[in-house]
Amino acid sequence: MKLATRVAVSVTVVVPVLVLAAGLLLLGLVQRDLRQQQDARLQERGPAVLPDVRALLNADRNDRPKAEQNQQRKVLGGVMDAGIRVRNAQGSVVLEGGPQPADAVQLPERTPDGPVTVRAKGHAWRVLSVQVAGPAPGTLWLFAPASATDPQLAAVRRRVLLVAVLAAPVSGLVAYGLAGRATASVRRLSRRAAALDPAAGAAAFATAPVGVAEVDELSAAIAALLARYDEQAARTAQALDTARSFSSAASHELRTPLMSMRTDLDVLAAHPDLPSDDRAEVVRDLQGDHARLLELLTALRMLALGDLVDVSSFGSVDLCELVDSAVGEAARRHPGARLTADLPVELRVFGWEAGLRILLANLLANAVVHGHLPPEPPRITVRLRAEGGSAVLTVDDTGPGVPPGEREEVFQRFHHRPGSPGSGLGLTLVAQQVALHGGTVTVEDAPGDDPGVDPGGTGRTGHTGARFSVRLPLPVPDSPAAWVPARRAWLSFSSGG
Repeated sequence: MKLATRVAVSVTVVVPVLVLAAGLLLLGLVQRDLRQQQDARLQERGPAVLPDVRALLNADRNDRPKAEQNQQRKVLGGVMDAGIRVRNAQGSVVLEGGPQPADAVQLPERTPDGPVTVRAKGHAWRVLSVQVAGPAPGTLWLFAPASATDPQLAAVRRRVLLVAVLAAPVSGLVAYGLAGRATASVRRLSRRAAALDPAAGAAAFATAPVGVAEVDELSAAIAALLARYDEQAARTAQALDTARSFSSAASHELRTPLMSMRTDLDVLAAHPDLPSDDRAEVVRDLQGDHARLLELLTALRMLALGDLVDVSSFGSVDLCELVDSAVGEAARRHPGARLTADLPVELRVFGWEAGLRILLANLLANAVVHGHLPPEPPRITVRLRAEGGSAVLTVDDTGPGVPPGEREEVFQRFHHRPGSPGSGLGLTLVAQQVALHGGTVTVEDAPGDDPGVDPGGTGRTGHTGARFSVRLPLPVPDSPAAWVPARRAWLSFSSGG
């Protein structure tokens, strides 16, 4: 059933009921008004005929029949259509005329508050009692049938029923027309939604306001729903692309260590009597390949997480606390390394805490592994400060440094320095997280003494090490984040930048 039809049916049922309810109220008010008018007439006629009644009682007391008859005619003419009964002090009825209850019905002696109702044998009467004072006292009663107002009430009742009967179809038709016109914009919106191409998305549903609040709210809700659908579809597509890239990168990079492990296993299977030294060497190779596999898979998983992160995962993070924790963890993992940290009390950024931990862990791991010359232990200095609206993190080492021509390549996927034990994804993870946080990362020579000077008493000259500098924007007070996580397929890109 259409909405307009529902409205019309509802109005067709409700309006007659409301008319009848109003009619019942109207009947009660009319009945009260008619009774008040009836009582007012009785109260007006009582004082009007009272002098003639007093004269009638005097004629009756003095036994003057002719005068009594004349006064009776005057009294009856004065009360007009009302009933009247006059009784003298001895209890005898002197005058009786017009509609009134039977003589056996007990009448009130006094009605100080106005006429009262007397019922007898299914009939009701409004009765006004007036005490007559003077030499010939008595009692005057005036009567009016309560049913005298029934014809007028019946006429009002018939009109109420007629209005209720006519109101049903008329109100239904009017309501159907108005509801149809009111829902026209909803029908247009429904047709637009039904004809919408799912591939077009929320942009194809843009519509100008029609001026009807409910319709505009519904249109805005549909547009918001389509926008959320587009966002979810984009995220799903990105997740599928990330999964495909993960699978492709994993299959490509895992082929070499898996083939090496297969060769070592074949050697062990083919030569059960292999000398213990050779067998130990094969086992060490297997263990090394296994560790490389685990490191590679862990790095790929972290890259995938970075590709899929959403801005809802970002929040206020104390970078000082994360750096201090990362330095402590690196010192625990590499007992021979010498790590020092220069940190402020607090420095908060708008970031993804898990991603910042990945950034710091890989940046420090790279410095520990590559930032020294054998046989020297790694000496790493970490500094954090606020500078020009940015949080600046520097990691200095005393290693061989990075040649200027290679400083962009070190962030590329699977970039390896000759003899490097890593997966080639550590600095790629650093670059990914820096981009996600709207920052920059650069490599330069670590500040130190001039070449040819031994900076630390190591007996080595002509070297200053490398410095990795990370800049992350500081949040502006009372403002939302100024960036959205960068969308870039870090699992599949093959060149720097």
